Amino acid sequence: MAFSLAAAPSSSSTAISTSSFPCSDFKAPQIGSIRILERPQPRPNGVLNLSQKQRLLKPLNAEPNRNDSIVPLAATIVDSEVTHTEEEDYERLAFDLENASPLEIMDKALQRFGNDIAIAFSGAEDVALIEYAHLTGRPFRVFSLDTGRLNPETYRLFDAVEKHYGIHIEYMFPDAVEVQALVRSKGLFSFYEDGHQECCRVRKVRPLRRALKGLKAWITGQRKDQSPGTRSEIPVVQVDPVFEGLDGGIGSLVKWNPVANVKGHDIWNFLRTMNVPVNSLHSEGYISIGCEPCTRAVLPGQHEREGRWWWEDAKAKECGLHKGNLKQDDAAQLNGVANANDTSTVVDIFNTPNVINLSRTGIENLVKMEIRKEPWLLVLYAPWCPFCQAMEESYIDLAEKLSGSGVKVGKFNADGDQKAFAKRELQLGSFPTILFFPKYSSRPIKYTSEKRDVDSLMAFVNALR
Repeated sequence: MAFSLAAAPSSSSTAISTSSFPCSDFKAPQIGSIRILERPQPRPNGVLNLSQKQRLLKPLNAEPNRNDSIVPLAATIVDSEVTHTEEEDYERLAFDLENASPLEIMDKALQRFGNDIAIAFSGAEDVALIEYAHLTGRPFRVFSLDTGRLNPETYRLFDAVEKHYGIHIEYMFPDAVEVQALVRSKGLFSFYEDGHQECCRVRKVRPLRRALKGLKAWITGQRKDQSPGTRSEIPVVQVDPVFEGLDGGIGSLVKWNPVANVKGHDIWNFLRTMNVPVNSLHSEGYISIGCEPCTRAVLPGQHEREGRWWWEDAKAKECGLHKGNLKQDDAAQLNGVANANDTSTVVDIFNTPNVINLSRTGIENLVKMEIRKEPWLLVLYAPWCPFCQAMEESYIDLAEKLSGSGVKVGKFNADGDQKAFAKRELQLGSFPTILFFPKYSSRPIKYTSEKRDVDSLMAFVNALR
């Protein structure tokens, strides 16, 4: 991708989005460079901590036009009044903007960074970001990661958005040599066998890293309600703790999340009200949209992120683009190095007298029984799992309906130290896994459907009891 970065290692379109400015022979100015302020008082060991570096960022006055810019003509003319001299504390700014509207946050971001900020557009409901930017009346840039595996509907949305707003999206592509090496050595669908992280790293994370090296800030469509386990605490603005910006080094990139506090249904109300073009896959049950092989529609009772990488454990349902928003213990858990059995700070779920909490001994005894007094329905879960949390209400309702029917309803926390046992003995693939233990059979029957609403689960039970 270009981003007015002549040394970008892969080819891409370089047209930049704009609002209603006419074309002319202007060249894009460089706006809002970022530098570290005077060195603060070091700690006793003489080393600045990350927090000190991140908090001290200062946008500079606009610099003269660059002759080496590959941004075409007037497409990115920006407000010449974008000048700031005050020291910027982004933690304080995030606090001040916590209750601000997305439009106000977007306007603040564009006003502060001008041409050195861009909207990250995935081809899903984050088209709302483009509409908010358009409503500010300021020039704005939009970029997207074209992984080479997107749905046809997503490409059609890109075209519709460009025509609707009169803009050009900057496309960032993966390195052809890296993709070739991956596919030749492991095939086109290796992620189904050994996880999606390697493919995402080649097709998404590295291209994004190159793109952000040409910017000083970026705008994302993250929302707190998208993934309770990984995004529940994202601020509306922060210093990006993972990626580097144009000036390089820790603290050189600012990340804006204007819709962090907006609920998903409110986003959709906004899109419908403003008659914004949307991805046609949404009407087919798709909510979170990524690459075609790794995205599918979600069903009743499922969390929206469950349509992504459905064959994997829920811990891994982040591609790496927003990993910096995870807390340290969450990040470690995603990497498989945390003590996942330590649930002292995680609130348990499925808490109702109608759902029996089985211990390891209890579940072992249940498995050993060849003849049971009554059949059992059991969910294997992890309290932190957002997909288990999403089906909690339907499972509790089901337990209430089955109360007194002769079917026992239980739960087993199969995370942490119990996970290997659950995989070996209980057919655990990913959380949640639902099993039915018949009255006259020792072998449990796995519920294979992705539908977790009350009616679907009841139909499963009635077919077997």
